Amino acid sequence: MHDRVFKHTEAHKLEDPQRSQWLPPAEILQHLRLSQGMRVADIGAGTGYFSIPIARAVGATGHVFAVDLQPEMLDFLRQKLGRPEAPENVSLHPGKASQLPLQDGSVELVFYANVWHELDDLDAVFREAVRILIPGGRIAILDWRDDCSPPPGPPQDYRMAHGAVMSFMVAKGCDEVVSKPVSRFSYIVTAGLRPLHLGR
Repeated sequence: MHDRVFKHTEAHKLEDPQRSQWLPPAEILQHLRLSQGMRVADIGAGTGYFSIPIARAVGATGHVFAVDLQPEMLDFLRQKLGRPEAPENVSLHPGKASQLPLQDGSVELVFYANVWHELDDLDAVFREAVRILIPGGRIAILDWRDDCSPPPGPPQDYRMAHGAVMSFMVAKGCDEVVSKPVSRFSYIVTAGLRPLHLGR
């Protein structure tokens, strides 16, 4: 695990009440086009900051696959899911973004929240996203703006400009590639899969 990965020992920062002020989940979810019954892979789920609100948005007939590289993060999320008010449609999966522990064609949306800049082999990450997505599925990448200085967020030289993320998706043959600034420090890039990906 390299230095860019947000460590589980810092998990308390993900639960800081101030975070909901400058990164409100409701604002982010508006860009995900969620619907009842939808299946979503939350890659780099951490403490479930987005997994839980996504699970509520997709309802009891939907499902969230929370994937994280660090088992300690999933242990934290497991504790939260044990609370009486927690949604019951979240499953926990230890694994890497470049080698996902999910079945082919199992989700409609793959969501990466503040982890895209941490990933080394983006080609392998993209192939895995395509593999687990259904035909017509979508990818959403939330990450830190490179024109905002920390804190919050990672060092400036770790960040990836939204234009670079868009160019990557376009080069991979995605369509409907859109980037929008969200909250105070972030952007979100969304992209759809064209028919050319169906043969994988």
